[in-house]
Amino acid sequence: MFKYFQIIALLFLNFLTAQESKIETVYFNFNKYNLKKSQEDIVYKFIKTIDTSKVESVQIYGYCDDRGDYEYNYKLSEKRVATVKSILTNNGVNKNKIVIIEGRGRVLISKDTDENIKKTRAENRRVDLLIVPKNSYGNGIYNSLQDRHEVGDRIYFENIHFDLGSSRLTPISIKELDDIVQKLNTNKTLEFEIRGHVCCTPEDFDDAIDNTTNERKLSVNRAKTVFWYLLSKNINSLRMSYKGCGNKFPLGKGDEMDRRVEFLITKI
Repeated sequence: MFKYFQIIALLFLNFLTAQESKIETVYFNFNKYNLKKSQEDIVYKFIKTIDTSKVESVQIYGYCDDRGDYEYNYKLSEKRVATVKSILTNNGVNKNKIVIIEGRGRVLISKDTDENIKKTRAENRRVDLLIVPKNSYGNGIYNSLQDRHEVGDRIYFENIHFDLGSSRLTPISIKELDDIVQKLNTNKTLEFEIRGHVCCTPEDFDDAIDNTTNERKLSVNRAKTVFWYLLSKNINSLRMSYKGCGNKFPLGKGDEMDRRVEFLITKI
């Protein structure tokens, strides 16, 4: 059974990678992390052309050329990403949509084989903007409850996340759960399993410590928290169960996205 879930998770991650689409790149001057106006205008155009209601996530990756040491360039690439993120959020892009903000440091090139080093270096001083379309996870994997489901469908809720080391629901998560309650009341035959997940655990451990209980079963407690909240809203306990999946199924979309719960549809 565990091997089966490993295969499913691998297919899921491969599908996500295939669905990512680099739709814009902006470039920086040497040793700078502020954008020229012409490059800022490209970011503004990006904001105007995307329909965020149809976007699952925005991802930002920053790079530098090969000059300078690794640590300095890594920090510079992070500052470049922060510049672009600031423009996005200051112009109406929901910060919760920006799920990966990653500086990747310098891009090494071979001076012996590269015919135009100056041009290549200029192209490496950049930030790439990627998007993942909403509901693009693939067959049977969704980011919201649908009107119709099949047994085995998985639902990842983009707004049900937890603080690091915590199993407490955030205000945004509670709002999402209240919307879920309404949908569950519309489809009263749907049964499901609530699965909790964690990020950021040492290699020797499958689960994380809950800061409230000091127990190493944070993923279980996250799933249980959602279970009890739904129960408090009069969702029949016979319709749902919960389990912890620990750190076995990272989405590859950043630590925040791994501090989550998912639903697995068990009966329709």
